[in-house]
Amino acid sequence: MVIPPWIINPYGDIDETNVIIQEELTELSTNEEFKVQFKNGYQQFWLQNNIPVTYPVLSNIARIFLISSPSSYLVESGFSAVTNLLTKKETDWTSLAEVI
Repeated sequence: MVIPPWIINPYGDIDETNVIIQEELTELSTNEEFKVQFKNGYQQFWLQNNIPVTYPVLSNIARIFLISSPSSYLVESGFSAVTNLLTKKETDWTSLAEVI
């Protein structure tokens, strides 16, 4: 999966063939309020609440790319958490058995 460069840096050079995306990127590049918020990182930038209202086409495309990646991370994190819990329980039971 190739992430469009404008998702990672919407304030860079606009090299997009879709006219609607081009228009929204041009509007976004002149919006100083959003430019300041972009300094927090592109993931947080695209997932904030006011982006879909102001730039609906860009937001929908960006969310597709950004939400698909964290889902595998969340699954792996969940498995790690369960493994840690099970390992901790075994350690607790072992130390309890040593006391008795």
